Amino acid sequence: MNFKKWGILVSVLLLTFVLAACSNKDGEKEEGSNDKSGGTEQKQYKDTLNIAVTAQPPGLDSSLTVSTVALGISLNIFEQLYTLNASYEPTPMLAESVEQSEDGLTYTFKLREGVKFHNGKEMTAEDVEASMNRWLATSSRAKVLLEGAKFETVDKYNVKLTVAKPTSDVMILISSRAQYASIMPKEIVEAAPADGIKEFVGTGPYEFKEWKQDQYIHLVKNEDYQGVDGEPSGYAGRKEAPTANLYYHFVTDHSTRIAGIQTGKYDIADSIPIENYDQLDADKNIQLSTFPGGALTAFLNTNEGLLANQKYREAILAALNNEEIMLASFAKPELYSLAPSYLNENQVQWSNDAGKDYYNQANPEKAKKLLEEAGYKGEEITLLTTKDYAEMYAATLVIQEQLRQIGMNVKVDSYDFPTFLETKNDSSKWDLFVASTGYQSTPPQILAVTPDWAGLNNDQVKNSLTAIRSAATPEDAKKEWAKLQGFLYEFGSSTVIGHYNEVVATTNKIEDYEQFETSVVWNVKVSE
Repeated sequence: MNFKKWGILVSVLLLTFVLAACSNKDGEKEEGSNDKSGGTEQKQYKDTLNIAVTAQPPGLDSSLTVSTVALGISLNIFEQLYTLNASYEPTPMLAESVEQSEDGLTYTFKLREGVKFHNGKEMTAEDVEASMNRWLATSSRAKVLLEGAKFETVDKYNVKLTVAKPTSDVMILISSRAQYASIMPKEIVEAAPADGIKEFVGTGPYEFKEWKQDQYIHLVKNEDYQGVDGEPSGYAGRKEAPTANLYYHFVTDHSTRIAGIQTGKYDIADSIPIENYDQLDADKNIQLSTFPGGALTAFLNTNEGLLANQKYREAILAALNNEEIMLASFAKPELYSLAPSYLNENQVQWSNDAGKDYYNQANPEKAKKLLEEAGYKGEEITLLTTKDYAEMYAATLVIQEQLRQIGMNVKVDSYDFPTFLETKNDSSKWDLFVASTGYQSTPPQILAVTPDWAGLNNDQVKNSLTAIRSAATPEDAKKEWAKLQGFLYEFGSSTVIGHYNEVVATTNKIEDYEQFETSVVWNVKVSE
């Protein structure tokens, strides 16, 4: 098998959801205006970009977190060897190139020379080796999908990756944003505590300045940034950092975030509640951007408590009315859809309807019968949630009511987002939780098959992932994924509730903004 050709083919077949950049309302940029003397007045730009995000991140250690807000902020600070362009193709960033051996077991990366960390130190292979090996040891995805892999220094500007077995997705894993591998100074990597790095020193266009708890994170322009050439595309290409200061404000109250974007206090506001969509869409000073966001997914506890019994999980899946849940969570039917696929419905390589018989059953009578067969005696189950994400909280309350209707004793535990993530890691404290899960490039990267996410540790899942990654053709890989998706529904470890669009609001004063899985702001300018 020629693994180089297979890897290229997989990349080509991946969904190319190119997200259009937002501009001002009329789609044109005003270059200048005439002053009273007949001359041309030069447009002036602010030195600060204010971004309102819906939750405080649990940390900025990219290999440890799946938090979208954390990854969106950290991408300004840290960079990868390779990253994804707007076509989801692995593209050089801190590496100039990569050479793959014929047997598919070795990848040799040639590094860019003269790249400086924010502390002034030049990046070399020793830093890359330390950073990448830490990623292999700490990222839940890397630990499972690249088990036995190792990075080694070849010389000052070359580093080698050796994998235990050839697979088609090595470069996709290295390039993806999900739990991505930040390149940091070796000494920071070696001093990193188990709960995550505390010194945020990277090579990116912005440097970490301050984290004021429960208020904001402040980043400042890296004056010595050494980027790559090429048109900006996704996370790849030119990064210019024309705005000196980035402030990420933690604004958990949705009405405050809406008021802030309307008054100009914030230049960008994420996670716009759907009930405010029409209000903001009518405002001529605001641009709304919608894009495929991901799948709202319910995860069931397969390890502890009542739901460790598969029969109870089957009962819950039988009870769920996904249309009711999605309507409560997103309000406008045109901004969501129903389908059992864990990946984007338009992602031809991977999308399928396996498990449809277990999806959106809305059958309370069947659910009651399954509970009776399981011997249910009114035991309490706990739904874990957070109000920081309105759709997750609303979905949880609807599920609570649907389960009460079939006779289950259900309570809801709600926390701020960082505490939600921390509590989720203790399977004794929850039975079910709902999460907004962003789309991934390949099935092995989705949270539904990641053991560290919701505790699913199943041999059939592991064997299926191996079969997908080692399949001889893309068609064979797709068949293996369909089998695995069907098993996830039959086993009842999780269920997609529906697919949603994200909504981000920007003022018409910002230029060169791009939306690609998150807000890409390193080229943004804000006019006075």
